Amino acid sequence: MSQHIVVIGGVALGPKAACRLKRLEPESTVTMIDQSALISYGGCGIPYYVSGDVSDAIELSQTSFHMVRDAKFFKEVKGIDVQILTKATRIDREKKCVEVENVTTGEKASINYDKLVIATGASPRTLNLPGDDLQGVNYVCNPDDAVRIREAISKGQVSNAVIVGAGFIGLEMAEALADMWGVGTTVVEITEQIMPRLVSPALATMGQKHMEKGGVTFHFGETVTAIEGENGKVTRVITNKRTLDAEAVIIAAGVVPNSDIAKEAGLNVHDRGGVFVDEFMRTNDPDIYAGGDCCLVKNLMTDQPTYLPLGSMANRQGRIIGTNLAGGESRFDGVIGSFVVKLFETSMAGTGMSLEMAQAAGFDAISVLLTQIDRAHFYPTKELMTLEMVVDKSTRQVLGVQGFGSAGDAMVGRINTVAAILKTKPTIDDISNVEIAYSPPFAAAMDILNTLANFADNAVCGISHGVGPDGFKELWDNRESNECYFLDCREKPDAEPVMERNPEHWHNVPQGEVRQRMDEIPKDKQLVLICNTGARSYEAQITLAANGYENVINVHGGMASIKKYGVEV
Repeated sequence: MSQHIVVIGGVALGPKAACRLKRLEPESTVTMIDQSALISYGGCGIPYYVSGDVSDAIELSQTSFHMVRDAKFFKEVKGIDVQILTKATRIDREKKCVEVENVTTGEKASINYDKLVIATGASPRTLNLPGDDLQGVNYVCNPDDAVRIREAISKGQVSNAVIVGAGFIGLEMAEALADMWGVGTTVVEITEQIMPRLVSPALATMGQKHMEKGGVTFHFGETVTAIEGENGKVTRVITNKRTLDAEAVIIAAGVVPNSDIAKEAGLNVHDRGGVFVDEFMRTNDPDIYAGGDCCLVKNLMTDQPTYLPLGSMANRQGRIIGTNLAGGESRFDGVIGSFVVKLFETSMAGTGMSLEMAQAAGFDAISVLLTQIDRAHFYPTKELMTLEMVVDKSTRQVLGVQGFGSAGDAMVGRINTVAAILKTKPTIDDISNVEIAYSPPFAAAMDILNTLANFADNAVCGISHGVGPDGFKELWDNRESNECYFLDCREKPDAEPVMERNPEHWHNVPQGEVRQRMDEIPKDKQLVLICNTGARSYEAQITLAANGYENVINVHGGMASIKKYGVEV
């Protein structure tokens, strides 16, 4: 059946839906409109163009075989009519038409549709600050923004930059400026950590400390109040606590869905923005579909509407919409919430809920943190990986896993393993026995995911009692008054340097000697057990508990996580 499909938006979801439909219904007509001259570009690649990892901005708009995805490409290769520099101003659902206006000439027109796709995306959240219109103040929205930022830096016009926001874009842009260009880079974040809500304070601090080693400065709990400049150019940023020099400012305070046109048309839209859709990606009008960054979808962990603006999700939803436009019944069940962000030569990733999110959703949640080698301990090329698992104590359901490790595939591969099964509501036992492809160059015989789940099992069952690196820091900082007995369970050569620096507080009994040397270990103090990763100290904890020691704490992640957290012992 031939039909006319109109698509509002030409970046990610729009082109995917249009192309899918044309493959299924070549006889149908598709008109795609976008108010910009730039369409079908990889917006998530912008920080990597700024950094120089992507050499030319045109690569963000090319196919894998180096064809530029412009209006001519879509017409000749895909059979799709594209109207660029054309803004959709109104949807008339009764007449089934979209009113449009040419942004250059002001010419107005009306386009009739049989079915409509709203793919209007999102816009950067504006802070409405005094001075945010100065030259050098940027929002990261499209390749033109990236070109402008990189040109200013490459010409030597930027010595200091301030980034507002420590989320995905803020951190990626901080890395780009500090690593490739050596720009003095400061991140101002209104909350108390990077990646707020997405990861625990412990993991966030590990990522923060690593970025600080790369030359990035952070100021948390601060609000930007004004941006100032001279001769029309930015020169400084004013916060509620300090003044920062800056020849470039990047505002990365998140995005908001472009859903006004849907709301004005009478479609169901959330009070804070975002179009409501069903599992078929239909709005409350059966002839209008919507998806991508302008929509809300179901969170499969909470069954509540959520906003997750990701290019990967937009592309998957675009295929579903294209299928359904052609009469199919493809479903988009919802999202788990998975992410990864590159931080120099490391990465931070996660899926599902962090502890903060789980507790806010009403779960009786706890978390455990583990640092372990990412492959067989005897294999020469190995790296430490830190994973944190969030579980519901009463049901043993795994609610999420977050991690910090190398920028290779090892850590994000573990996160993706959990992401793939999280919507089935797996338990601790499921992850304990999850099958991982094994070979010493790629994994340990007991993979870190299996060990992490076993660790969570021990915590839920009350066998393991402990703290993460943040809890250790609090105990260590108050060591003069808290009567703690810090017991290093490593072999003497590993423990000795710390003992020499802290002779009054740091003690050593290797885990293999605990049974024979219990007379050296006091029962009237709180024992804090430490080893390299937390494994041997856990064994020591079991031994001590079996022999009447009641106040014993194991440091999760051991010295590896303590060092990543930035605690000096």
